[in-house]
Amino acid sequence: MAKRFGALSWICLLLGGTSLFLAAAVLVWWGPIREWFMDPGVPYQTYSPPPAPDYGQGSAWALLPVGEAPRGADVFFVHPTTYDGDEWNADIDDARARRLLNEVMIPNHAGPFLKVGRVFAPRYRQANLYSTLTLREDARDARAFAYGDIRTAFDRYIDTYDEGLPLVIVGVEQGGVLAERLARELAADPAMKGRIAAVYLIETAVPADAYGEGAVLPACRARGQTGCVAAWVGETYNDASRTPYRLRHAPVWNGGQLVSLAGREPLCFNPLLGAVTGQTAEAKSHLGGANASGLEWGARPGFQQHQIGAQCVDGVLKITRPRAPALRPALSWTERQEARPYSLFYADLEADALARVAALAKPAAAP
Repeated sequence: MAKRFGALSWICLLLGGTSLFLAAAVLVWWGPIREWFMDPGVPYQTYSPPPAPDYGQGSAWALLPVGEAPRGADVFFVHPTTYDGDEWNADIDDARARRLLNEVMIPNHAGPFLKVGRVFAPRYRQANLYSTLTLREDARDARAFAYGDIRTAFDRYIDTYDEGLPLVIVGVEQGGVLAERLARELAADPAMKGRIAAVYLIETAVPADAYGEGAVLPACRARGQTGCVAAWVGETYNDASRTPYRLRHAPVWNGGQLVSLAGREPLCFNPLLGAVTGQTAEAKSHLGGANASGLEWGARPGFQQHQIGAQCVDGVLKITRPRAPALRPALSWTERQEARPYSLFYADLEADALARVAALAKPAAAP
């Protein structure tokens, strides 16, 4: 009996140890495992994307302010990745992606521009989350394909809703990559370029050398400057190890093709200072972050002020640790790959965009 009990004990210990080992292995390798499940597994050349959205229908827009009185500007907002399924491009009616967009990404990332003007946000056949984690040609093709929807949606906006107001173009993460190309194409038309108050490319790597003083759309280097680009990749207190990975997989446009950032330094705009600068911004200059997830569109969140400092270092916006727990929630692996489900610079972006729109609308001084 004692021998049998001892043998059973050893078997239990062995099984328990094996279970612990497997659990630890899953934790360590969860990222690659999750990526493997998201990989569509088919060449993009043989892939059939979902049906095209009809931007003549309200259902093709996440935000469509039909009937609202014009305000200072029109904001064209391109949302970040919300689809983590195993198709290269998402159907705009995918339930989970739609819910994440409506409940999290829109309140946090389009919300700061609500006071700026009418906000137009198209749904589009976004590339899946896997495409943001690799530079495979298939993944780049999926993102380039998504741009077609964005351009079609903007053309519909011009044909149907445009009233000649100043324009603010906003894109976040995947949406930032698409919004950059849109802004460049629009700026090729002098009349349209003159309407652009600012282009905000949030959590988006764009090459700094493409936005010098002679660029059609230069970098925003001062508060109140108009017709400029504000782009940054933020590195918070707990994700420094991810930054090299993110930049290594960052796609940038070369004509109509996406290529690697390839070691070029990203443009770095500091929202606390309203400029592309290496100057340090202390927490006292922070107007307020917010966790607006779950709020209905139009509801104003409570701001957490003086929470963070920030400085651009080698093209990356280094952000200090917020004191408020709402601005540093625990995130799952998938949430860490997507745009943040909160806004560290909510009030700062609102104030910055309002100032640039006001500057553009201000009559020129008489000679």
